[in-house]
Amino acid sequence: MNIQKIYKPVAAQAHKGTQGHALLIGGSYGKIGAITLSSKAALHAGAGLVTAFIPKCGYPILQTANPEVMVITDKVQEHISCIEFTIIPNAIGIGPGIGQEQETQDALHQFLQTNKTPLVIDADALNILSQNKKWLELLPPQTILTPHPKELERLIGKTQSDEETIQKTITFSKEHQLIVVKKGAPTQIIDGDNVYENTTGNQALATAGSGDVLTGIITGLLAQTYTPLEAAQLGAYLHGLTADLALPHTGHESFVASNIIHFLGKAFLTLQGNRNEIGFK
Repeated sequence: MNIQKIYKPVAAQAHKGTQGHALLIGGSYGKIGAITLSSKAALHAGAGLVTAFIPKCGYPILQTANPEVMVITDKVQEHISCIEFTIIPNAIGIGPGIGQEQETQDALHQFLQTNKTPLVIDADALNILSQNKKWLELLPPQTILTPHPKELERLIGKTQSDEETIQKTITFSKEHQLIVVKKGAPTQIIDGDNVYENTTGNQALATAGSGDVLTGIITGLLAQTYTPLEAAQLGAYLHGLTADLALPHTGHESFVASNIIHFLGKAFLTLQGNRNEIGFK
């Protein structure tokens, strides 16, 4: 698949109101970095507005680290206990650093019962879902899940081979009408019977926070005019491309998640310059 058929350059007449509003929900005491990375990545993916919903303890951290991101805080200090907001986002990403406190689990359940906004789910939000699989029925069609291998196993069950994992993920995707971004080497995107394999990226991406950044990128794209499948495909492609571009400067060992965000601009410029670039097979 030619990634250029997905990518949409920003219109010359664009302003922040036309570029979408992304909401990232997550964070807990000791894990505010995850939601800080996700929200910053959503901005660098082109979202016109980004808001982070976090526990109170994260307020000074996130406002200092990401001055461009707006912040809503939970009433509780160290974890999320009730997800309430008055903004109207175009896309929501939930899970980075969110933890699995019982209040957080209850808050996620209540949120899913009323949410109709396009959704990306990652990290402990996935683990909570794996413990409460009936909640999968509450997800909007084409919700994007971004599990790493262990998170995927908790959702679909143990498998004996890569082939069995793909088949069980296809069945899971079809049954629940979900898009699964199966993170790995390579990352694969499963949308029902369709399996897309990303062709960018390298082992430098095996670093803490890399998945949080991917969630932010995909949520930022989803908040714009991309369909869920397009956001997942383009997000995975750009995420991997940053590591390819950074490698001559960082090597594998010194590459960290914030480097993904740093090289996103160059990834977009590369995409704009290579009209025949193939992104998936």
